[in-house]
Amino acid sequence: MSSTTVHIAPSILSADFAHLADEIAAVEAAGADLLHVDVMDGHFVPNLTIGPPIVESLRKVTALPLDVHLMVTNPDAVIPDFAQAGANYLTVHTETCPHLHRTIQSIKEQGVKAGVTLNPSTSLSTVEEVVADVDLVLIMSVNPGFGGQSFIPACLDKLRRARQLIDRTGSPALLEVDGGIKVENAAEVLKAGANVLVAGSAIFHSPNYADTIAAFRNVARELQPH
Repeated sequence: MSSTTVHIAPSILSADFAHLADEIAAVEAAGADLLHVDVMDGHFVPNLTIGPPIVESLRKVTALPLDVHLMVTNPDAVIPDFAQAGANYLTVHTETCPHLHRTIQSIKEQGVKAGVTLNPSTSLSTVEEVVADVDLVLIMSVNPGFGGQSFIPACLDKLRRARQLIDRTGSPALLEVDGGIKVENAAEVLKAGANVLVAGSAIFHSPNYADTIAAFRNVARELQPH
């Protein structure tokens, strides 16, 4: 995916899991670019979500890239399982990786794109040494664990600095933002430099997924130089 285009990533955390295949088909038809899949272990974050079998099931019903966000205490232990299940991106938290470079390399050895993410209170300096090696940088704009939270405005400055870091190092990484993203705040997030918008409740709790995704795209289009 191009690092200059804006990509919309519905977060399945907010989908109806009783009808997950239908929900995935609906957002795919509505124009989603990738699917954001939150993996939570009940330890690193206070919630428990899904494992490799669900990712494997998703892989069977969609051609969209699977953007798998590992909010787990020991990501190294599960990287092979999620890679084999069909993840296209595996993103790990700097807070859980004492040997971050090695973890990134282990993701790439599985033939998967590697991402790194930061909680709102974690300094951007924790990824400076690896930003040239990753395919995606994810800035959390809520404290991870639950969907439907409000965007933390202070994360806009971190997004700007992350964009500068990516550009300065010549990294091909996408800059993703996750947490409280809505059509109403998409413009300021995009202006700060993000090019992947993770939206859960904004899409899955809306009456028309296609209209909502189109509204995000319209915001991006209006920001482009004419």
